[in-house]
Amino acid sequence: MELLKKLTLYVSALNGIQMAISKNTRDFVDSLIDYYISEAPSYKQIAEVYVPEIDSPIDAAFGFIAGCVYSGFLQAYKSQQLSPSLEDTQEFHKILKDRAPLIKKAMLEDSHNPHLRDKSNKIEKMN
Repeated sequence: MELLKKLTLYVSALNGIQMAISKNTRDFVDSLIDYYISEAPSYKQIAEVYVPEIDSPIDAAFGFIAGCVYSGFLQAYKSQQLSPSLEDTQEFHKILKDRAPLIKKAMLEDSHNPHLRDKSNKIEKMN
């Protein structure tokens, strides 16, 4: 029960966050997430190599992606000779959490599936 109270307080704090990340950094993080969404099936395939040592390739792949995006976020600050504040980090987590369903959906739909690839090629030809 104590853990539930702590999580509730943390989520409440995240919901009340003011925008702390600069627009450029926010755009960079969004572009990183977009890139990793497009590559999500590849990360799922990497994670599948570790079955049965892991229970969920999708969860493991999500962890890989979250770590890569977080690393990029930190690198963006380092390249400006800055360190992210607690508020910056909390906002980053909110951005990633809000986009998490899209990352997982990309792994579930698996764009490397030939059937789905054929559909996306037809869509690209139409545009």
